[in-house]
Amino acid sequence: MPDSRSIILTKIIATIGPACADLQTLVRLIEEGIRVFRINFSHGSYDEFERSLSLARGASERAGEPVGVLGDLSGPKIRVGKVREGGIELAVGQRVEFQRQPIIAGEAVSDGAALFSTTLPQLIDDVQPGQRLFVNDGAIRMLVVDKAGSGEDRRLVCHVTHGGVVTSTKGINLPDTDIKSPSITEQDWKCADWAVDHGVDFLALSFVRRASDVEQLKRYLDDRQPAGGQSISVIAKIEKPQALDDLDAIVNVADGVMVARGDLGVEMDLAEVPVIQKRIIRMCQDYGKPVIVATQMLQSMIDKPFPTRAEASDVANAIFDCADAVMLSGETAIGRFPVQSVHTMARIAGAAESYLRNAPSLRGRPPRTLRVSRYRTAALAHGVSVVVQDLGAKAVITWSQRGGGARYLSHNRLSIPIIAASSDPASLRRMCLLYGVTPILMAKPDRPEQFIDEVDREVIERGWAEQGDAVVIVKGEPLGIPGVTNELRIHYVGEVCRVPQESTDPNPLSA
Repeated sequence: MPDSRSIILTKIIATIGPACADLQTLVRLIEEGIRVFRINFSHGSYDEFERSLSLARGASERAGEPVGVLGDLSGPKIRVGKVREGGIELAVGQRVEFQRQPIIAGEAVSDGAALFSTTLPQLIDDVQPGQRLFVNDGAIRMLVVDKAGSGEDRRLVCHVTHGGVVTSTKGINLPDTDIKSPSITEQDWKCADWAVDHGVDFLALSFVRRASDVEQLKRYLDDRQPAGGQSISVIAKIEKPQALDDLDAIVNVADGVMVARGDLGVEMDLAEVPVIQKRIIRMCQDYGKPVIVATQMLQSMIDKPFPTRAEASDVANAIFDCADAVMLSGETAIGRFPVQSVHTMARIAGAAESYLRNAPSLRGRPPRTLRVSRYRTAALAHGVSVVVQDLGAKAVITWSQRGGGARYLSHNRLSIPIIAASSDPASLRRMCLLYGVTPILMAKPDRPEQFIDEVDREVIERGWAEQGDAVVIVKGEPLGIPGVTNELRIHYVGEVCRVPQESTDPNPLSA
């Protein structure tokens, strides 16, 4: 019989794309362990976004599991302009120029140099001689040596230091340059409006450089949110060197953080990226914020039905660091083996978590900021971890109407599942990003005893525990009121919890 140890505590995120954009495949992905679907706003139309969201919601309903949806904003990604068919091959030492006006590269030259345009004409002003310019995720590298012309005819002059073929719309990275353009583009604002209108659960903000970028988006979402609802959670993507200079403030204001290793690995010294990843994870744990590790985790599974040993170790190490979630991008969006990719990641997660259960000293620590705050619910959640360890409990069970109590429990990186019940589907979807939290939909009980009886039925029916197993129940009274979590209770599954009848005794304590 499966038990609570079969539940994967680390959340797995899958990107929806052509390889999995049908209901049956998305249901399979949920069955294999997906708890959040990602919609990449960099690719596709609003009609395609709507179809992906509808499929994700439909798959969640069919699978009988709450599943969150994360919209990933494009941000100010700089790209090469149009290039002639077949591309242009650049050799080491070749002169290359970038101009403001759009052109089709290959149909014009400038004094023998290859001439390109970009999607950001302002680049010509911001980039200075002596700075580096990378194309196609760093596969092609150039050094800026001069500027030519003036005014609208001003051009950036570069020498190629590592060659290759340049094709249309390949990305440009500027690791030494502080671009002055805003972090949130006009297209991003339109996508944010779409996300609010369609009830997306999380928005990832790309190319964050400072905390004010995150605050700007959060204020906008707060203003757009209907009265009484919860604003979309904002996930700050760390992929720019400038973000590391303001990391404390960014983590503090964001609702969560993504370690976006793609652009980060291009703009930073590659040898530093693993260190940066650990630093970000640790800081998120200090602030009690969910953290996602993303990009190329099982990259080889785009084309092959199995990963490399190094990729398996990469996923496991993120889990050993107690990241809340690991993410699949091209593996599920365009890969040949989307279901196998999720299955493989879940198996790696299960093995890594089994190791952590037997090495409690390696588990994450309670958030530093919450230890300092002495907040009641946070203190209660920390106490749960001690009781769980002493009792050998199979699960922690809580009523968390808006998800706050579940978040505090998740911060303590328990080695057993946190079963979080709520009658609010939107809150359940947001809990899907929290480490260790398994959200379940439940009608609000009239009395606490009814909640415990209902929980007994759930855990037995789902095979999470057997009669007589110890569980820890965390709740508040009255049940379902945010901010009143105040009770920790040891319970043995199957104990009868009689619902007390109304008493006619004016002094019931006299009995």
